[in-house]
Amino acid sequence: MSASPRADSVRDRIVSAAKAEFSQHGIAGARIDRIAKAARTSKERVYAYFSSKVALYRFVSAQELAAVAEATRMDPTDLPGYAGRLHDYFTEHPDRFRLMSWGQLELDAGDSLPHDTFRESVTGKIEQLRDAQEAGQLDAGWDPVDILVFVHQIATAWAAQPDLLPPHDEDRATFLAARRAAIAAAVERLFPATTKN
Repeated sequence: MSASPRADSVRDRIVSAAKAEFSQHGIAGARIDRIAKAARTSKERVYAYFSSKVALYRFVSAQELAAVAEATRMDPTDLPGYAGRLHDYFTEHPDRFRLMSWGQLELDAGDSLPHDTFRESVTGKIEQLRDAQEAGQLDAGWDPVDILVFVHQIATAWAAQPDLLPPHDEDRATFLAARRAAIAAAVERLFPATTKN
């Protein structure tokens, strides 16, 4: 039995309000009463949809993870391009970068769920990298886990440094374009694609 359009609307408002709340305050600092107020509903209704604050965070972060994956599409044969897309996405959406970062800071890795979207995404990307190595398209001397972590850290370096960005939009665009080029160059030096002889 499907939920009514009105019920879906309430749930959607809760999710939207939760994204803003978690982005600004993190998991520990987020308040269900503020989420409920912003969603124009009650705390009881929030808990009817989501069993706990952490469950709500996991849901909205899984949604964001899917959006990031769709927008950036990792290609193991073009890691500089992938790094550039990650840079663009998170510098254009700093609230989403904060949202994803809070989970890494506050959730205990040992408390992951059987169906953990983040771990499943990481595992899939590691497999893609390993397949590219086996096909001779990527240097096999690196552990795929290191490749993924290093590319992500380089790609999101400037998203993690908002205080260093120029305050004016025109200056900011020029600055970020130069940073994107530097990110792509750094990743290219570390992980150039290789071809079979």
